[in-house]
Amino acid sequence: MFTRKIIQDLHEWQKKKDRKPLIIRGARQVGKTIGVQIFSKYFENYIYLNLDKPEDIDVFQHNLNVKELIQAIFLMKNINPSEGKTLIFIDEIQNSPEAASMLRYFYEETPEYFVIAAGSMLEIMMENNRISFPVGRVEYLFMYPLSFSEFLQASDEQEALKIYSKVPSPEFAHPKLMKLFHIYTMIGGMPEIIEKYIIHRNIKKLQPIYQSLMTSYLDDVSKYARNSAAIPIIQHAIEAAPLEAGKRIKFAGFGNSNYRSREMGEVLKTLERAMLIYINYPTTSIKPPAQPNLRKSPRLQFLDTGLLNFQAGMQSQFYKHENLHSFYKGILAEHIANQEFIAAENHTNRKPLFWVRDKHQSTAELDYLLPFQDLLIPVEIKSGASGSLRSLHQFIESSEHPYAIRLYAGKLEIYETQTPQGKPYKLLNLPYAFAGKIREYAEWFLLD
Repeated sequence: MFTRKIIQDLHEWQKKKDRKPLIIRGARQVGKTIGVQIFSKYFENYIYLNLDKPEDIDVFQHNLNVKELIQAIFLMKNINPSEGKTLIFIDEIQNSPEAASMLRYFYEETPEYFVIAAGSMLEIMMENNRISFPVGRVEYLFMYPLSFSEFLQASDEQEALKIYSKVPSPEFAHPKLMKLFHIYTMIGGMPEIIEKYIIHRNIKKLQPIYQSLMTSYLDDVSKYARNSAAIPIIQHAIEAAPLEAGKRIKFAGFGNSNYRSREMGEVLKTLERAMLIYINYPTTSIKPPAQPNLRKSPRLQFLDTGLLNFQAGMQSQFYKHENLHSFYKGILAEHIANQEFIAAENHTNRKPLFWVRDKHQSTAELDYLLPFQDLLIPVEIKSGASGSLRSLHQFIESSEHPYAIRLYAGKLEIYETQTPQGKPYKLLNLPYAFAGKIREYAEWFLLD
């Protein structure tokens, strides 16, 4: 078992004086259970309740008050409640509305116990009113596939991680970091994939695991579906989503289907609630707050770039190209950068912003907007070392500030330049391996 960034967030939660029960949200197989198991080593007692198991869910079915419930749990697990700090982890809590409702009483009446809950279907169960959590009595953390920094930690690349964490990172280390980032982009961040890759260093041995992960999501179809008619639509959406990831999409006919906009839209929003995909609408804003424009076609982000590569048959291409912009229309560079942006914030489930020009028949599209202090900083991901910055220039022409960032395959540098119309601005050229550190580099850039 390798450590995860969320462990630090769990330690911060543990130290809070007014600590509330914590709910960890995330897609299946991203490592929620193992993360809590790692964290449990810092407690004298660890009680694991898996509500997929009848014997564990049964304890919540007898209308016990919270103190009686805790006594019953300690008795069932044969643990002495008087000996040291106790962490109680309620896994798959979506299976028990009774367990969810008890969280408020853990907070109000037994604050001496550390209570964490998790589940992979929470968003869907909450949306369908099958489960609800006490408002103001719980707090949330979000968990995603491993980020690049977590991949370096798991791969025992300690020196690379140390240099990656330094801002600015020294140029001599960039070739190795870019090479490691290409491996990470190729295999993705799913914990089981990374674990097996570290052992075997053989991409072919990972193929059955990728297939197993996709099959497990397909097997969950009946849980996602509102009715039996939705099952084949969800199956199609899960299989097609990796192939449509990184692109602007339309609901009608999604994935070369005959499904109508309404039925496919409902299904894709269901998969978004399951945190398998993100449906990102563009903004036309040039300053905060950036409001999504729901009348324009959204961009699709899939759970994990490694699964995207597997479904698209792209993994062999990584051995033929040194630049992520050189194949698959540059989509992989943009997709993995957005995956890094999402994974950087465990306390939110915020969607990445992208920008389009607010003019009729305009084709200008900017890959990402970074909300930073009171600014929206334009970020171009698709352009290579000599690529066009046309959309970025259009944003700069309308913006009140002179800052922009380009993620690309070149070297780290800051230089002053101007748009074709003559407006001066400062551009941070940042190797795309540092996408997960973009906020730190933005701060360094603006203070330079």
